[in-house]
Amino acid sequence: MPTAPDRAPTAPTIGVLALQGDVREHLRHLDALGVATLAVRRVEELERCDGLVLPGGESTTIVRLARIFGLLEPLRAAIAAGLPVLGTCAGMILLADRVLDGEPGQETLGGLDVTVRRNAFGRQVDSFEGPVRMVGLDEPVHGIFIRAPWVEEAGPDVEVLARVEGEALAGAADGRIVAVRAGHLLATSFHPEVGDDLRVHRLLLDLVERRATAGR
Repeated sequence: MPTAPDRAPTAPTIGVLALQGDVREHLRHLDALGVATLAVRRVEELERCDGLVLPGGESTTIVRLARIFGLLEPLRAAIAAGLPVLGTCAGMILLADRVLDGEPGQETLGGLDVTVRRNAFGRQVDSFEGPVRMVGLDEPVHGIFIRAPWVEEAGPDVEVLARVEGEALAGAADGRIVAVRAGHLLATSFHPEVGDDLRVHRLLLDLVERRATAGR
């Protein structure tokens, strides 16, 4: 694990929605970046966050638990108010305005003008990994895709950051969109919290800093 830098007194607080999924892995990456971290299960914890990660897991389960914990509408309101958010895998589905191949009546948090296809790359046995080139990063990130979605359509204000490339990586899915950014929202189909590469999480911190600067 990378050595964490000294935390500045004014370091932002970044939460990870801790209802289900890869919570500890995301917290580990954020700790390594020197920010204050928080596992979010209650509204008062969400209100302390300058940024938020929606982790991988099962999107329908996360929505159901968010409703049980009284977090569903506060999450929607925070996103609509401009809270910077990184959604990974299931988190991408949660941010999407539209979902294909979802469960009947599937709900999302919304805010991101994309249509995503749930489990687009196949079942658990179809999981794969490989290099993913992202806009703004000099070297590819190592993408790990586990029952991952892809972006079927992106709105005009959505920036496409990455696509899968090469028959060896994704076969017939070659060229599908797997990372996007729009305003204060960032989403990836893959799991950037696996391994020691902190660059995707740094992109979230860039969004947090941009919002803080705009508010000064």
